[in-house]
Amino acid sequence: MVGRRSQPWAHACSHPSPSQGCCMRGRRGDRMTINIQEHMAINVCPGPIRPIRQISDYFPRRGPGPEGGGGVYGEAPPRLAPLALAPPAALLGATTPEDGAEVDSYDSDDTTALGMLEFDLLYDQASCTLHCSILRAKGLKPMDFNGLADPYVKLHLLPGACKANKLKTKTQRNTLNPVWNEDLTYSGITDDDITHKVLRIAVCDEDKLSHNEFIGEIRVPLRRLKPSQKKHFNICLERQVPLASPSSMSAALRGISCYLKELEQAEQGPGLLEERGRILLSLSYSSRRRGLLVGIVRCAHLAAMDVNGYSDPYVKTYLRPDVDKKSKHKTCVKKKTLNPEFNEEFFYEMELSTLATKTLEVTVWDYDIGKSNDFIGGVSLGPGARGEARKHWCDCLQQPDTALERWHTLTSELPPAAGTLPSA
Repeated sequence: MVGRRSQPWAHACSHPSPSQGCCMRGRRGDRMTINIQEHMAINVCPGPIRPIRQISDYFPRRGPGPEGGGGVYGEAPPRLAPLALAPPAALLGATTPEDGAEVDSYDSDDTTALGMLEFDLLYDQASCTLHCSILRAKGLKPMDFNGLADPYVKLHLLPGACKANKLKTKTQRNTLNPVWNEDLTYSGITDDDITHKVLRIAVCDEDKLSHNEFIGEIRVPLRRLKPSQKKHFNICLERQVPLASPSSMSAALRGISCYLKELEQAEQGPGLLEERGRILLSLSYSSRRRGLLVGIVRCAHLAAMDVNGYSDPYVKTYLRPDVDKKSKHKTCVKKKTLNPEFNEEFFYEMELSTLATKTLEVTVWDYDIGKSNDFIGGVSLGPGARGEARKHWCDCLQQPDTALERWHTLTSELPPAAGTLPSA
């Protein structure tokens, strides 16, 4: 029977018979027989089964506090907190912005998994520009059959439409240690952008026969930059885990994907619209001419609307409400560019008291021959606007005869009145 032990003087025979059992000898001349089931249980199950100890029991914590315990080895702490998964930046030795200390470099050998990228960032507050100097990379991951890669760097400002603010360096051929020394500039960067936006720097491998391959990326919160102070970075690249396409995802994964998108939108803020580029506007109320002078200076990082990766942009302005429909002005069309310069001015004759009740709608369009023009983005300035658009309008009314230039973000929201006027 299970748990039964043999006597110290007993031993099993060498060849037991299943039918007769096993022979055991005690005193001289005595012979006893046990069944095979009892024989197989001898010295196998000495007692009740004890639970297996946890691995943490062999490595008790000795730090101060209730979890440290300060006990001796072999005594399990009352409760051990589960190990928290560290983010990739923490695994690489970099600190998060909440840690207080900024670590912008990481000393390592040449065998890092994805490689390292060296670059400089400078925010020029006076000109509203962000200068990105992509210097070099070191020890990139091989991506081609020859053990090398054809790397290039692309930049995106997040949150925002990638097509509207993508900048890209040249491609360096057949190297794992490329040197670019290229300066990429974002125009129309405001103090609000520095507070809320993140610069994504991705290193990719160019492949002429198939899709370009992702090597690694770095994300830098712009709030780490100080105006007019160049900041140097030398950081390890991190991996990016892309979500599967909706057609190949299970219902659970699709639910997770939708949840992540909703979470990202919630983190960006309620009612946030997709950015489609920037526009530099000049407003000035002329007391002598008794009217509003609107200057369309330039646009930056517009969304690409054509298959060639560019747009043929032009700008239209309206002063709403417009009962007589005579307030439309339109700039000329700039061909194949995402950063057009217009330098055109329009004049609206109106008393200052009446202008305070108006709203200036500015829309940017992509000109197409033989079909309706595509809406790129728009912005409204007036008493009902928010943020920088409202401030620009109020400053114009409060400071007559003063030209005020401000950058504004173009969003994907199509004004109802502009939606009925897609043609040039």
